[in-house]
Formats: sequence, structure tokens, C-alpha cells
Amino acid sequence: MGSRFSAPGPQEKRYAAYREGLAPAAEHPDRQEPLKKYVMGLRLEGERKSIEPMAARLDAKNTQAVRQSLQHFVANAPGSDEAILEPVRNQGWPSILKQGPMVAWIVDDTGFPKKGKHSVGVARQYCGQVGQQDNCQVAVSLSVATWEASLPIAYRLYLPQEWAKDSERREKAGVPEQIRFQTKPPIAVDQIRPAVQADLVGGVVLRDAAYGNDSQFRAGVTDLGLTYMVGVQSSMSGWKNGTAPLPPKLWKGRGRPPQLLRRDREHQPVSVQELALGLPASAWKNVTWRQGTDRKLKSRFAAVRVRPAHRDDEKAELAPEEWLVVEWPKGEAEPVKYWLSTLSMKTKLKELAKMAKQRWIIERDYEELKQELGLGH
Repeated sequence: MGSRFSAPGPQEKRYAAYREGLAPAAEHPDRQEPLKKYVMGLRLEGERKSIEPMAARLDAKNTQAVRQSLQHFVANAPGSDEAILEPVRNQGWPSILKQGPMVAWIVDDTGFPKKGKHSVGVARQYCGQVGQQDNCQVAVSLSVATWEASLPIAYRLYLPQEWAKDSERREKAGVPEQIRFQTKPPIAVDQIRPAVQADLVGGVVLRDAAYGNDSQFRAGVTDLGLTYMVGVQSSMSGWKNGTAPLPPKLWKGRGRPPQLLRRDREHQPVSVQELALGLPASAWKNVTWRQGTDRKLKSRFAAVRVRPAHRDDEKAELAPEEWLVVEWPKGEAEPVKYWLSTLSMKTKLKELAKMAKQRWIIERDYEELKQELGLGH
């Protein structure tokens, strides 16, 4: 007489092996089983992925015991995020690479709306999920991506300054002493650095204007030997191709020779918006960058060489020229998006536009993480 339960299929076997591969990251043997149950609970069907509903789905007859086990695992987790993410990367990334090569490192942050004030890092700040300032937590992440898929490899909760300087609040919430206040761009650079050291190379760093306007973030990426394609705001200033700040003043033979670059009333950089509006009609080309769900995605783009001008009159060396990529869809009164990129001068417009638009994949994957796996619950 056959069993009424079917044998596990290939997908179930892979998932079981995946859970087993994560278990050693829990360090202590007593924590390995709760970790495997927690991961299983995230995958089970159900709208809420917080501990209590997951415990009920995992074992309806012993919900209270399972809930206590999961609660203890989550609330008292001495292990590091890196210890968990390393086996995730080691198991998941090779499978993704079978579908295509790595093309990008994607830096992002995402907000989780919260009603209370006791969760670590919760504060009134911009929350992308609701599109405005709200009471929320924010996490900075780094993902590696092919053209078709992405995988988070670093994840860190942002600690606002009001939390960082409140020792009583920190102690009550269990915030480690070594965690200090950092703005989000330096956090992102700190996430990229060990990934570079682990030889996860071959991609372009992508980020929107919230980070791209930060010249120190761009410099940090460049110092790591990586290229970038980052969004910038329309007000960002730059020098048109072939122009630059004035050289230092002539030395008159006394004191230290002048070293700083200069500007004057007639010799000033322009905003990237002004630069884009001044481009000839021939500079704008229609570009199709990928196939969408029901149609090909296309728009109108231009790309020109510019020299970023941020505080260059306080520097002694010229900033190198970079690509300024601009999107101006037909029917719009003015350009809608701007990017700076250190990709090669030989890079074609279609390649620039495709890379600029590649951040869509992290937006899609974050939406799936929130809807399917309860990210932020």
C-alpha cells in the first residue's frame, strides 16, 4: 500500500539543502533548529510573516512552544548578519551566475513603517514604502546583480543620530557599543569594501540621486577600483566638455605659490539641467533598453562628457571628466533623470542607458521580498 505523501521533488530537496547550509551560521547547536524553522516559516504561504502567525503555520498544535523558540532566536541573536549572508551568497550566487554574468553592484536603502518607538533605529525619516516622512526603520543594502536577477550580500540597519547619542535607549535595545552614527553613503562604501576583497568583481556600482550627489561616495567607489553609474539631481553643477576651472593665480615670488583652482564671475560651472537643455536636437536618441512585461521599454537619452564641479575651487587638481547621461522622454517639458558615470569613454549610448536603468531589478526584488517573505514585518 503506497504512502499518501509524495516524495519531495527537486525544488524541495534544494530548499532543504539550503536550510541545512544556513544552520552552521547560528553558531550554537541549540540555535540551528530555530533558524531552520524561521527560514521555513518565511517561505510558507500567509500574508503576515511575523513570529506569531509563522509559529501557527509551522505547528498548529504546538504554536506557543514554537513561538517562544522563534522569539528567543530573533531577540537573542549574538551572531552577525555577515555570518548568515555568507552561506546565502555561497549557495545562491553560483546558481544565479548560470543564467548570466554579474553586471552590477546595486546600493539601495529601504524603509519599514513602524507604529512604536522602541524598535532599533526607528525614527521619523523618509520611508520609500509610503513615499514620505514617516515613523520607520531604514536599512542600507548591497546586492550583486546580473541582467535578470539580484542577490543581497550585505544588509545594515541605519542608526539615526538621535539613537546613536542616546546611551540609555541603546542599552535598553541592545545596540552594540561599536555601532556609531554614520550617514548612509559611508555605510554603503563600508559594505562594498569587503565584497571587493572577496573578489566579487565585474560590476558597475549603481545608486540613485540620494547617494549619487554625494561626491565622497563617488570618490569612495572610485578608490575601490570600481566604476559607477549613479543618479544625480538636476541642480548638480559641472563644467561643459572642454571647459574647466581657471588655473591657480600666478605666483609673485613671495610666500607659498598659489595652488587652488579658481572661478570668477564670468567663469562658472553650470547645472546639469542647464547643460542638458542646451544640447542640440541631434544629441538626443531613442533607446530601447529591455523588454518589459507587455512592451519594449524605451525613451529618449543623451550622453555628454562633463567635469563635476563640486567645490573644485577648494582643490588643486582638476576632477576627471565623466559621462553625464540624461533622460528626456518625448512629451515632457524638461529632462526627468540625470546620471554620472565613470564607464569608459568608448561606451555607447545604448549601453549607458541600459546600465542606468538596471536599478529596476532591485526595486522588483525588494517588492517580492516584502510581499512574499515578509521583509520588514
